[in-house]
Amino acid sequence: MSYTLVIHVSGEEAVVAETDELPEPDATLITVRNPRRMDGKDLHYLDENVVTVIWPMSRINFIEILPTKEEEEIIGFVRE
Repeated sequence: MSYTLVIHVSGEEAVVAETDELPEPDATLITVRNPRRMDGKDLHYLDENVVTVIWPMSRINFIEILPTKEEEEIIGFVRE
């Protein structure tokens, strides 16, 4: 299963990327594919041909996990 993440790197704007597995709580690195800005544009500090990036977890403030299409289609209880 692939996850779409919003990664908040220290001193930089948030980055959107994909990964096949979430990092373990004791992980020291995170490997992601297709890193880009929130608006879909390239990151200015990466070469235009870069597909995979490995960041040390010490540079990461926090990570958000975006829902998949299947999760968005689930109808939950709505109070009216």
